[in-house]
Amino acid sequence: MSSPSPAIAPAGAAQIDAAAPDDLEALLALEANCFATDRLSRRSFRRWLRRQDRVFLVVREGSQLLAYALVLLRRGTRLARLYSLAVSPAARGRGLARELLLRAEKEAREAGALYLRLEVASDNTPAIRLYRQLGYSQFGLYHDYYEDHGDALRMEKCIRPFEPSGDTRVIPWIAQTTPFTCGPAALMMAMAGLDSRYTPTPLEEIEIWREATTIYMTSGHGGCHPLGLALAARRRGFRAEAWVNLEGPLFLEGVRDEEKKRVMSLAHQGFTQACAAAGIAVHHQEVDQQQLVEAFDAGANVLILISTYRLDSKKAPHWVVMSGHDDDCLYVHDPDLEDTGPPRQRGEARSSLDCQHLPIARADFAAMSRFGGNRLRTAVVIYPGPST
Repeated sequence: MSSPSPAIAPAGAAQIDAAAPDDLEALLALEANCFATDRLSRRSFRRWLRRQDRVFLVVREGSQLLAYALVLLRRGTRLARLYSLAVSPAARGRGLARELLLRAEKEAREAGALYLRLEVASDNTPAIRLYRQLGYSQFGLYHDYYEDHGDALRMEKCIRPFEPSGDTRVIPWIAQTTPFTCGPAALMMAMAGLDSRYTPTPLEEIEIWREATTIYMTSGHGGCHPLGLALAARRRGFRAEAWVNLEGPLFLEGVRDEEKKRVMSLAHQGFTQACAAAGIAVHHQEVDQQQLVEAFDAGANVLILISTYRLDSKKAPHWVVMSGHDDDCLYVHDPDLEDTGPPRQRGEARSSLDCQHLPIARADFAAMSRFGGNRLRTAVVIYPGPST
């Protein structure tokens, strides 16, 4: 990431610049001066000073470091998150926070981000007022978020304005409770978004996995087969169809054990026969974005298999559910709360904030929605059933 050009803040001599490794001690002193709890550690500052997937800016005045802003850029998406913003108590009231945040938005936008999200203490009235003045709106609330048990408002701003598609449906976000149940969690989101009477539960999650699993994957527990997920939806009163660009057993690539391959092939055969018996349409053709958008606009909720490589550098199949679209992006709910990035100090675990309505640029999504060397593309389209 290129360093930002200096900018004069409303204090005359103050300049906004890129944070540098030599700023470490000054950053630690500023952090201690600004926060009584939830402080970033020396290790965290050192890590973020080295990394490139962030915007890290400071305000300097002579030899003094007056403020900093750290924005994280989530790999594979166009979503950024304001991780921390601090202004020295002695320098407050000079407009530094405003100028620093506007510059951070500009840098994040130039890095490809479309949205910037943040959390702010619910009793931090000056900060909330500033965020609202700059166009941030609240879309959620965390209870007991900080070390002092205070609540946090969740706020968001589109930093590259464009009009969304206008769809008004609500698709609830649900976290998977195991490393291998992304498919069931995505299906539960889709079904709950179509019928408010449907009640997802952890037991339901496991039951769906048992119904839809491929038995084995490349390692560990089996993942969910698209036809298995379509059948699970049908059993729960929803209409379903599947799109798969390949014929024959899926996910065999990378499985070396011949016995595992045999069992997975039998599972595929069983799913195929069950779909035929249930009248579930299986389209063996290429899946493209326009088909997914048209199905979504027709009232369906869509499960999409992606490769996580662009998210965490791992080549794992992963189910997400489409939550919206516009001319630039497709949006997804990701059920995986596991933080695949480096450890965090403030907000250690990845939060649901990072998993909902993820904006994925269409060009990026085209690559993400292929899995494996055989470029598998598959989606499961869920419609309301006759009784819904």
